[in-house]
Amino acid sequence: MIAIMGAMPEEIEPILDFIGEYRSYEFAQNIYYQGEYKGIPLVVAYSKIGKVFASLTASVLIQHFKAEKLLFTGVAGALNPSLKIGDLIAARRLCQHDLDITAFGHPFGYVPEGKVFIEADRELLLLAHEVAREKGIDLKEGTVATGDQFIADPAKKEWIATTFGADAIEMEGAAVAVVCDAFSVPFFILRSISDAADMEASFDFDSFLRDSSRRSGEFMRAMLDRMA
Repeated sequence: MIAIMGAMPEEIEPILDFIGEYRSYEFAQNIYYQGEYKGIPLVVAYSKIGKVFASLTASVLIQHFKAEKLLFTGVAGALNPSLKIGDLIAARRLCQHDLDITAFGHPFGYVPEGKVFIEADRELLLLAHEVAREKGIDLKEGTVATGDQFIADPAKKEWIATTFGADAIEMEGAAVAVVCDAFSVPFFILRSISDAADMEASFDFDSFLRDSSRRSGEFMRAMLDRMA
């Protein structure tokens, strides 16, 4: 069973469209969609926004639906100035930019017995790059920072980029990574750049959400084609 997850309905709509037929299940106050694509059993869900909901949904996908791999599709804001709206970035590693117990002498993003950075599955990353080459897509790879904040402040953007060496910012990825890492489930997180994480972020986000989600969803479909 492969799980595909997003944070918002728009992020999983392209996935449900190409699956076509699926069954819906309500569990833990959320809806999960089970279907099949080219013989691959799939379970699809959107978590709602934020780290807590993302953790809950990822845990349900793994524990209840027995997902053996988890793919996350969605949008992100750019921190790296080389990233433009519509670009695709695969998370090589993820961190929580709003996790702060520095008062106890720890670095930002760290708690005892935890990790600042969690690495994505290398085999899924290699598969993604193969798909990108076949399709002539310039797939970026980098560090994605996660927090329960929609960042539209240039100073905050610069701090996150500098502190964590982050290339993009969003609100769920590292939470999903923590859950998958804890359960030893391979994961891959793909983000399509929908805004520049600056003062125009709210305007850009609304304008490009659906188009960016479609691009990310199409890439996920191509990955599934290779797996099949």
